[in-house]
Amino acid sequence: MKVLNNVKAVSEALEVAMEKWDDVVVYGEDAGYEGGVFRATEGLQAKFGEKRCFDAPISEAVFAGVAIGMAVNKMKPVVELQFEGLGWPSLQNILGHMGRMRNRTRGKYPTPVVIRMPMGGGIRALELHSEAMEAMYAHTPGIKVVCPSTPYDTKGLILAAIESPDPVIVFEPTKLYRAFKQEVPEGFYTVEIGKAFKIQEGNDLTVVTYGAQTVDCQKAIDELEEKNPDVTIELIDLRSIQPWDKEMIFESVKKTGRLLVVHEAIRSFSVSAEIIASVNEECFEYLKAPSMRCTGYDIVIPFDSGEAYHQPHPKKILVKMEEILNYKF
Repeated sequence: MKVLNNVKAVSEALEVAMEKWDDVVVYGEDAGYEGGVFRATEGLQAKFGEKRCFDAPISEAVFAGVAIGMAVNKMKPVVELQFEGLGWPSLQNILGHMGRMRNRTRGKYPTPVVIRMPMGGGIRALELHSEAMEAMYAHTPGIKVVCPSTPYDTKGLILAAIESPDPVIVFEPTKLYRAFKQEVPEGFYTVEIGKAFKIQEGNDLTVVTYGAQTVDCQKAIDELEEKNPDVTIELIDLRSIQPWDKEMIFESVKKTGRLLVVHEAIRSFSVSAEIIASVNEECFEYLKAPSMRCTGYDIVIPFDSGEAYHQPHPKKILVKMEEILNYKF
């Protein structure tokens, strides 16, 4: 076992994949010699050469278009975008072509592309550097979307994404890149795309989250359970946004009768909206309170310290949990 933080888990996953598959190539802005803006690809060019790990020009649209061409020619490109918000120019190729290519060619040309994007706030970056737009990608048929929160899941989900025959977007929370370390198995393993992880069992409320908010939710839950020893909260890390683990969520809500979904992305037309709508359709008769959400606001991400007011934080999550637990019909 190795003890790694999230960014080193990314590096480990890419190195394992490049050793396992000769057709895996890694590229992006400064992803070659410099090892990326967060150093997630550090050392890969030195080990595997410039043909397999290289710098790309400042053109995200080209990144994605080239990846499609590589994929239909039996390669496995892993593309790094410096920040999620810088991916806007690539959307035509990702949403309009990459996700549709398998269907368009009736299975003749799958596109096993992995696109990695640092996402979310918490590091006081500029506008377009703190976006959380995962719902937009998840809305597109043919594209899988994952967002790991721990080093173990980061390595396992990236390897699963590279192994997948379909395009996968990997959102990596910048706030968690160096936040903590965890023991991670050496060598190759995968975390199944589409399977959530139950962080802790509980009977009174189901909290569903992913990415950086797993840490914030755990802090809020610890405080609530300390104040109320008779209350237990079930915490679920979604891990995979599309497909998502409906079975685990539904089973949990049927047990607890209450649901809170937490994420930093804006509220409207979001992942939380989809989960709550699905729970209302499938578990309505089990609910003891309306399903609720604690999210970012429907605004452009505020600059610098203002993002702290936009993002969910433990106190805000705690207030929302107490509101659900105290709700009376």
